[in-house]
Amino acid sequence: MQDLAAATYLTLAITVVGGYLLGSIPFGLIATRLGGAGDIRQIGSGNIGATNVLRSGRKDLAAITLLGDAGKGVVAVLLARFLTHGNPAVIALAGGAAFLGHLFPVWLKFKGGKGVATFYGVLLSACWPVGVLAAITWLAMAAVFRISSLAALTAAVLAAPFALATDQPYPMLGLALFMAVLIFIRHRENIARLLKGQEPRIGKKKDAEVPPPVTGTP
Repeated sequence: MQDLAAATYLTLAITVVGGYLLGSIPFGLIATRLGGAGDIRQIGSGNIGATNVLRSGRKDLAAITLLGDAGKGVVAVLLARFLTHGNPAVIALAGGAAFLGHLFPVWLKFKGGKGVATFYGVLLSACWPVGVLAAITWLAMAAVFRISSLAALTAAVLAAPFALATDQPYPMLGLALFMAVLIFIRHRENIARLLKGQEPRIGKKKDAEVPPPVTGTP
């Protein structure tokens, strides 16, 4: 009995800690540095996500960042699914840990991205119907309004209702709510600009934006 409990705790630790460490990998920073575009934290908003990488003028690096940030969420969830034979509670914890890792990466002194790509990677691998519906929502909103943050916020707020509508296990509902709340918190500046009508449209740079100074190396 004790051996079983120890094995359970070890599996939980591997999935949660492993998920966080995977989520902490800063693909945007790695891609821009290796791709010769410099330090992404000195470009645009200073964010390490794909939207800001696109402001470097390198669509290829933005695509790599998008795939990397989504992919680390997928890997974290699949690892948890494999180790626990599909336990939804552990899968949700691992996905949430990967999401937290992207927002607060240990490698960058806990200053990470806004989590949208990782949000989709986690949802698509943890509860694919919710991920697909959220992705369709983003595409529809982006096509109509041409504002990335508005599309992301709309998809985030609808993720939990999508989980209910597709009869997902309660851990998946909790995961969707957890990530949605953090996405709104991380997008508070975008929300302020949206309310003022100042949020830039997709493909346009922000006016007079100065990223915060970066000291040291990750």
